Amino acid sequence: MRPRALLCALVLAAVAVVSMPVLAAYPDKAIRLIVPSAPGGAPDALMRALGAQLSQQMGVPIVIDNKPGGSYTIGTMDLVHSAPDGYTLAYGNIVSLATNRSLLPNVPYDVEKDLTLVANTLRLSNLLIVNNDLPVKSVPELIAYAKKNPGKLAFASDGNGTTAHLGVELFKSMTGTDMLHVPYKAATAAITDLIGGGVQLMMVNTPVSGPQAQAGKVRALGISSRQRSPTYPDIPTIAEAGVPGFEVEAWGGIIGPARMPREVVERLNAEIRSALANPALRERFRLLGAETDFGTSEQFLALSRRETLKWARIIKDSGAKID
Repeated sequence: MRPRALLCALVLAAVAVVSMPVLAAYPDKAIRLIVPSAPGGAPDALMRALGAQLSQQMGVPIVIDNKPGGSYTIGTMDLVHSAPDGYTLAYGNIVSLATNRSLLPNVPYDVEKDLTLVANTLRLSNLLIVNNDLPVKSVPELIAYAKKNPGKLAFASDGNGTTAHLGVELFKSMTGTDMLHVPYKAATAAITDLIGGGVQLMMVNTPVSGPQAQAGKVRALGISSRQRSPTYPDIPTIAEAGVPGFEVEAWGGIIGPARMPREVVERLNAEIRSALANPALRERFRLLGAETDFGTSEQFLALSRRETLKWARIIKDSGAKID
């Protein structure tokens, strides 16, 4: 072998020897999982459940780091600025990966250039709930009451751009009603004010709203999914209860910074797929009102693109804006 060819072969062999153990060893330390919302909300509860299962499978701690604020932009930008080594991940969802682009005047990251979409993990619906003192017991009664009292009903959300916000904006657009949006930094604070009468209604993720409705602290009028939920079979869909065609579903999964090694993405994808197939985790998600919904990196990106276009139309047609 010629000296130059021999040198090239030795260099390639050295690179292989150095790189293979690094990838084979992943992960060999704790993984930080950023949740860009407050503790106690649906994303927090679901990611803690998933993180616990992944930790058991992968043999390293999965440390949840709540970074609320800015319609998920604060936590997402923390991820963007992290090393793309697989040791900092985040929860990405319909807000950070779809609706922000149409709702915020300036999104500080580009989903396709600054992020790696690793795997979709879940989907969940919202319950339309009202304060117990509000004199309505069905969706048609709520519509009639809102039309008689334009601008006097206040609805809470867990932030601008969430399905709790945009779901009601879509509801308003489809029913010709006028209600005031009151955004909160956390779903738990919004629910507390709803129970106390500070606001009159919400349409929020079932992991947060379901237990309150079951305890009788609020009244559930409908669910935002296309079909009734097996967890709440007695609650009609909003579509069947009086708003034909209405459907809102939230979704979310695991994301990383741009330029993550393909081998690390594939390892994480495989581990997430395995975790979501675990019966105990599936039951935990069900009790929280969510469904496991695995999607590969490519499928997750395709979902983000579809939903970005869908919600851009809804936001434009409804006139939804940041409050």
